[in-house]
Amino acid sequence: MINDYHFPVDHCYVCVIYCMYCAGTANKITIACELREISDVITIKEIAKRCNVSPSTVSNILNGKSNVGDKTRQRVLECVEETGYQPNFYAQSIRSKSSRTISIITEDLTVFGTNPVVESIMAYCDDNNYRTILMNLRLYSKWKSTWFHDDEKVKSELKPILQEALSIRVNGIIYVAGHCRLIDYFPKNYPVPIVISYGQSKDNAFPSVIIDDEKGGYDTAKYMISKGHKEFGIIAGAPDNLHTISRLLGLQKALYEEGIPYNPDLVFYGDWKREAGYRGTKKLIGNGITAVFCMNDAMAAGAYDYLYETGISIGKDLSVIGYDNMELAEYLRPGLTTNGIQLSDIGKKSAEILINSIQRPDKGNRETSVHKVPCRIFERESVEDINLR
Repeated sequence: MINDYHFPVDHCYVCVIYCMYCAGTANKITIACELREISDVITIKEIAKRCNVSPSTVSNILNGKSNVGDKTRQRVLECVEETGYQPNFYAQSIRSKSSRTISIITEDLTVFGTNPVVESIMAYCDDNNYRTILMNLRLYSKWKSTWFHDDEKVKSELKPILQEALSIRVNGIIYVAGHCRLIDYFPKNYPVPIVISYGQSKDNAFPSVIIDDEKGGYDTAKYMISKGHKEFGIIAGAPDNLHTISRLLGLQKALYEEGIPYNPDLVFYGDWKREAGYRGTKKLIGNGITAVFCMNDAMAAGAYDYLYETGISIGKDLSVIGYDNMELAEYLRPGLTTNGIQLSDIGKKSAEILINSIQRPDKGNRETSVHKVPCRIFERESVEDINLR
C-alpha cells in the first residue's frame, strides 16, 4: 500500500502506473506502481545561492542589464546553462502584471492568406519580445461556408477561446478573419486590447487592418487601360462581398476618370472558385472584350482553363489579369499578371497597432480606425500591350 510509505516533505514524487494485459487473459490487468522523485525546480534564488550573489544580480544578468561585472556575469550564465534554469513566465506575469503574451485567434488556418498574416504577426511580436499563442477556430473545416452569416455559431466557438485567453493572462488579441467582412463578435468591455486583421470591426469598435480593395480595383483598371484595354470583362466574387464591392467601386472610378463608360453587363459574379472563372470567361468572351479582370487568381486559373480548351491564346488573343498573387500565379503559363495582396504587411501592421495599444493604454485602447494596406501589381506575361500592335 502507498500509505505505508513515509515521504520527506522537502521532496516531490510522481506515481507512474504501468498497465498491461496478461497474455491469454483479456480481462485481467496487472498494475505496477513506481514512485519517482522529481528533481527540485531551479529558481533564481537557487542560482544566486550557488553563485554567491543576490537574486537581483541574477535577475539583472538574465534581463541583459549592464551593471554587473564580467566575471560575475560569466559565472551566473554558466550556472544557468549547467542547471537548465528556465524562467517561470507565469510568476513573472503575476509580479509584473504583464505576461508579454499575445493571442492570435484565426478563423481557419487552411484559408488562403491566413498563414502569411500569422507568420508576420509572430515575427513582429518576436522582434518586440512578446510571445504568441495561436488559437484556431477551424470554422471552414467544421462548417464550410454555412457560418458566414451566422454570428451566433461563430460566437459559440469564440466565447470559450476568449475566456481561456483571459485565464492565461494574455495582454492582447489579434483576430485573423478568413475573408473581409464586418465583424461584431467581441464584447465592447473586453478587458484587453483587440485588433481585427483581414476583416473590419462593425461600427469601428476595434481597430482593423484590411486590404485597400478600392485602390486595388482602381490600380488594376488603370493598368489595363494603360495597356490599351478599354473593353474588358470582370469576373467578380459574390455581389454582397466587401472585396467585390470595394474593387468594383475603385474600377468604376478609374473608368470615369478615363471617360470610359461602365457596363454592368460585362460583370460576371462568381464564388471565388476556379470553376467560376471558367463559366465567367465563357459568358463574357463574345462581347467584344480584349481582356478579363478576375478578382482572384483561382478564378483567373479557371479563365485559363476555358481559353486553353477553346484554343484562344492568352496574352495575345485575350489578356487576363488576376488578384491576390497566389503561388499558382507564377506557375501558370503564361505567367499571370496579378494585383498582389501584401499579406505580410497586414500582419505586421496588426501586431504594431496591438503592441502600441498595450504599451500606451492611454491612447492605444481608443484606437478604432480602419487601416488599409495597399496592393502591388506583379507584371508577368498574361496582359498584352495592345498599344504596340
